[in-house]
Amino acid sequence: MERYKFMMQLGVFCAVSAMALTQTITTFDIPGAGTGIAQGTGPMAINTAGVIAGGYIDSGGVAHGFIRATTGKITQFDAPGAGTGNGQGTGAATINAAGTTAGSYSDSGSVNHGFVRTKNGTLTSFDAPGAGTLFGQGTSAHSINATGVIAGSYTDSSSVFHGFIRAANGTITTFDAPGGGTFSGQGTKALSINAAGIIVGAVSDSRSVTQGFVRAADGTVTLFDVHGSGTAKGQGTVAESINATGVIAGYYLDSRSVGHGFRRTASGAIKSFEAPGSGTARLQGTDGWAINAAGMITGFYGDSGSVIHGFVRAATGTITTFDAPGGGTKIHQGTLSWSINAAGTITGFYLDSGSVIHGFVRTP
Repeated sequence: MERYKFMMQLGVFCAVSAMALTQTITTFDIPGAGTGIAQGTGPMAINTAGVIAGGYIDSGGVAHGFIRATTGKITQFDAPGAGTGNGQGTGAATINAAGTTAGSYSDSGSVNHGFVRTKNGTLTSFDAPGAGTLFGQGTSAHSINATGVIAGSYTDSSSVFHGFIRAANGTITTFDAPGGGTFSGQGTKALSINAAGIIVGAVSDSRSVTQGFVRAADGTVTLFDVHGSGTAKGQGTVAESINATGVIAGYYLDSRSVGHGFRRTASGAIKSFEAPGSGTARLQGTDGWAINAAGMITGFYGDSGSVIHGFVRAATGTITTFDAPGGGTKIHQGTLSWSINAAGTITGFYLDSGSVIHGFVRTP
């Protein structure tokens, strides 16, 4: 649940093209979603068919998974064994073209476990070898590819992060990127996997400074930093997403902890970018979050008032910014664009004027 919890709790933390004129943004709420601060509906991923997976938090602070069909039909689900207390429950993080979802759930002891759920609703839970069994520890699935291979992370009994790969047959391989720290909150986070089995993510060293990494299908790991990445605690480079051609999208925090987006080609060439209107103070700026097969990148940025806005960056570099209707205009409110499919359809969520979370889908 680590990555999912970050998403759902974020609310408590411009060039305009013709594309912006023709966009359609549809907002939605899952039945049963809460209406309090940091409660509501949080889409996390969209597949090639336009099916959305995510989670919602009810009025008791419990998370539940959902699937939203292209017709708008909602299917809600809970992993067997999911806890029913505040901060516990189920969240889907990723969905592939076959409609198979993966994510994590937090049990009654607030220990995290991974799950994979087929299109017909069969749900299988799993734990990475070595996953801790104390409060906040355990296994989180982050990304699933077309063949059903899952990448994710787990925290051990010392709350150190490690990466894992789960094959479609259920076999789990764990790994660590070079240089990972061995204290709580440090280590390796595997965040995205493509069809070829290449994994990207971030490794936090003994100073809690992050580097991006690329792990080839043969297990070879390459570390990289975007020029200008900060070298203090909490700063550095994070590789968030990889597409079929090996192009990576992500972000880095500079020496002032301002965010900047980046694009890295399969050959290693890196170009950084800023969404128009990005703020330049600490924890403001641009986050590149997801990339599709065509090289379009979506994400979000914080402006000079720390209000959040969505953006989409074309493969040519043109950036279009947008806001979901109803997004709040106070600090840490606004629109967060989370996932983009091959057609350029985007899903994500927004925080309204009361910091309640709502889902959206944006078609170009």
